Amino acid sequence: MLKTVFWCESLGNILVTGSSGQIGTDLTEALAKKFGKEKIIGADRKEPKNRNDLGKFEKTDVTRKENLEKLVKENNVETIYDLASLLSATGEKKPDLAWFVNISALKNSLDLARENSIKVFWPSSIAVFGPSTPKQNTPQQTILEPNTMYGITKVSGELLCNYYFKKYNVDVRSIRYPGLISYKTEAGGGTTDYAVEIFYEALKNKKYECFLKEDSTLPMMYMPDAINGTIKLMETDEKNIKTRLGYNISSLSFSPEEIANEIKKHIPEFECSYKPDERQRIADSWPQSIDDSKAREDWNWKPEYDLEKMTVDMLEKLKIKLGVK
Repeated sequence: MLKTVFWCESLGNILVTGSSGQIGTDLTEALAKKFGKEKIIGADRKEPKNRNDLGKFEKTDVTRKENLEKLVKENNVETIYDLASLLSATGEKKPDLAWFVNISALKNSLDLARENSIKVFWPSSIAVFGPSTPKQNTPQQTILEPNTMYGITKVSGELLCNYYFKKYNVDVRSIRYPGLISYKTEAGGGTTDYAVEIFYEALKNKKYECFLKEDSTLPMMYMPDAINGTIKLMETDEKNIKTRLGYNISSLSFSPEEIANEIKKHIPEFECSYKPDERQRIADSWPQSIDDSKAREDWNWKPEYDLEKMTVDMLEKLKIKLGVK
């Protein structure tokens, strides 16, 4: 008989792998604020830049199952947020490593979840889509034919999550993140990194050379919305989770030219130029807008930030971080 997995906020601890990365940094901090830092364990191969109020941290390689199992057993872990991953642009430069890291870390988490009744979150991405996918209002169920190794790992990971739920009743949940924008961590090897870099360069140098074409519209999201959505999904009653593949979620869709123009409203002297590189091919294969009606229907997903509100907040926060007046 398959066992039913239950989750209670008051029991066990939460493990965040890849906790020093872009999503991991913000998520670890949000979880520590919500549940208390004594209940949070971060794990990564690199030390976080700021460990204040982030809970316990272990420097380790979770692609080795024995390392992950040690963390789970020693810390009474009941929930894993498995964020260990190589991103799209890095994955194209190191495809073998991307496959190994992205899939082995997930497989280890799912195996330990199966063995120990652990709840798992795993991040998918709009990289699951490809040139054959509808570009506008990309639906929840559609063609998944990515042309990047990162996208291939995300499709494979979604199928693996669904398999472990169907066969072993593992309570695993996933979101297809769009491009994410955060002031807390700098860009880290993704195709949408320009939307982070452009803010830093606007404040520091008043100019930026973008690696995508000015009209390359892509789905984006401000990190606070992504973190709130992630936690909301994990807190949703299991009966309301209708897919164990990645949920589409959407917030913003804009081009480099549009975000540059929004920044110029606050920094009039800012200038943006365009010199597309190999990342343009990846961007061209992705959707321009996402239909997230299933997430809104199943677990009441709703973003807070539009382009104007995000731009104001990013500039305010980065001025403080960079010491810019």
